Amino acid sequence: MGEDTNGKDEVRDLTGGMFGDEFAVSAEEAGEFLVGIGEQLRENDDLTLEGDGWEIPFEFGDEVEIELDYDGNVPELEIEVEMEGGREKDEAPTVS
Repeated sequence: MGEDTNGKDEVRDLTGGMFGDEFAVSAEEAGEFLVGIGEQLRENDDLTLEGDGWEIPFEFGDEVEIELDYDGNVPELEIEVEMEGGREKDEAPTVS
């Protein structure tokens, strides 16, 4: 990323865009990441993920889906957390 006119590194806000990546980190770093997400889920209705030159602010809804896949033959455990964005509730239309 470049620098803005104030000499600060630009951070690309990915709101409304697409992003995908994988990160190979230590178990300790993964734990810190997951604890940070857990704290934001417990305390707020939004969270922000940040990386090298990018930021994803995300307002989530009431439900969070957790999927577990385990293959003891490999062995491999996959944990997936999926959140839908929070949406304002519309008023029901009237019938006349």
